[in-house]
Amino acid sequence: METTSRVGAQAPVTEGAGEALTARRTVDGYLLAPFPWYGLDEAFTGPRWLMQVGTTAEGSVEHGSIGHGDEPSVRSELTEDTERFAVVVTIAANPVRRTADGTGVLEATSVASSAWLAGVGLLSYTWPVQMDHTLRDDWLEQQTETAWVLADDLASDDWATLTLPVDGVPTPFHYRESEYGWVLAGSTQAGVHLGAYGRGMSAYGLGFSAVKDIAALEPDPEPQPDA
Repeated sequence: METTSRVGAQAPVTEGAGEALTARRTVDGYLLAPFPWYGLDEAFTGPRWLMQVGTTAEGSVEHGSIGHGDEPSVRSELTEDTERFAVVVTIAANPVRRTADGTGVLEATSVASSAWLAGVGLLSYTWPVQMDHTLRDDWLEQQTETAWVLADDLASDDWATLTLPVDGVPTPFHYRESEYGWVLAGSTQAGVHLGAYGRGMSAYGLGFSAVKDIAALEPDPEPQPDA
């Protein structure tokens, strides 16, 4: 894929790492981004929570995610699939550019970049109920590559077109469903690409808007034990 980079992308978690991925994040990394963050619009009135920020090797913030609804756990044969959540991924729309030290080149980001990040994000919370635990790593590796291939061919029949409002403007998205949930990807007029994934919450009624105050999503500090 010539125009898509995996720089800063978060790989799927393996067994036992679910808590690390779903841990509430601080807002610090989000405040360093030179681009606007997006989430579901005001029609969504449920809980919102910060997830992960992805950076380049030089430390520049390149993408991040905001969750909505239930904080998901890794789906397994021991859990009922009752969680309702949607995660919005914002990725800076960057052209091919030189690294800060001038010795290398960073690939451009594109809609395909957001499609892959969203696909991998959904995999992070997925565990086929019929699979032995020892096979999970192999399954994750295979499905991650599949998500990459799908993201690299957004014109294929695997993707449908879904028009949803972004800052009130009808915007086309690439959309696909699987037994594990749904993924969509598109671009905004604000210089960022959007990806989203979810389960238990229909994508058809969603809308997106820029987050007015990202600091308001700062999680409450953990209570300190008595000395």
